[in-house]
Amino acid sequence: MNSSNSNFIKAGDSWRSEFLLALQMNAIIYNSIDGNLISFPKHSFIIHLVNSTNNFLPEDLIQIQNQHSRNNVKLIHLWEDVWLVKSKQVIYRIKSLLGLNIRIHGRKTEVRKLNKPEADKFINEFHLQGAVSSRHKFGLYYNNELFAVATFSALRKMNHTDNYKSIELIRFAIKGGFSISGGLSKLIKHVKIALKPNDIMTYADRDWSAGDSYLKIVFEKVGILDPQFFSIDENLNRQLQKNETPINSTKVFNTGSIKFILKF
Repeated sequence: MNSSNSNFIKAGDSWRSEFLLALQMNAIIYNSIDGNLISFPKHSFIIHLVNSTNNFLPEDLIQIQNQHSRNNVKLIHLWEDVWLVKSKQVIYRIKSLLGLNIRIHGRKTEVRKLNKPEADKFINEFHLQGAVSSRHKFGLYYNNELFAVATFSALRKMNHTDNYKSIELIRFAIKGGFSISGGLSKLIKHVKIALKPNDIMTYADRDWSAGDSYLKIVFEKVGILDPQFFSIDENLNRQLQKNETPINSTKVFNTGSIKFILKF
């Protein structure tokens, strides 16, 4: 284990204090339930702070989510490494969940095609998971300023039906501090007309979402992907471990993903 990673692990709960201070600096009111569960008055969601060194198994974290879900409470797992690398994006996401964003109507926006540098820069700044490879990139502009980006795969031929093509929504990001009513729907409608897929599929990260935003625009939940384990490199970036066995004392994983499909 390199020295940077060692310092990261030894940091312990100091990141929790940094997280709570960031909430205070952004005027976000919260309650600490038991030290690692953070709730927000008048909002039915909780953030569970997860240290990178822990005794959890994926099923433990899934069970915690399910217990709160039965009480109509959304629970998010915020991992130490995610906070340390993506603190700005985490705060943006929390403010959005709390309804603290400035709202823009999607009908006032314009869809434009983007190039790779434009899309990647925006997604890396405002999406928790950052930019990855994609074929098609579109942005929503408001008053000639870029406010949202969606990236898609190439069209893929499916064997189950003749001339059937599917496309994947890979990333969708909105500028921090803003929400766009109907923004994702507008981008999907544009892709439907421009690229003519028979369906659009996508995934929701179970650590952060049950896919409610997809269900609202008539995506169908079709499956759940298993949790994945990761190692942490010297820059605190996650690297997927295909053998699903942690290679060191840093035990980082997610709770899997939910697959959704929107058929036209």
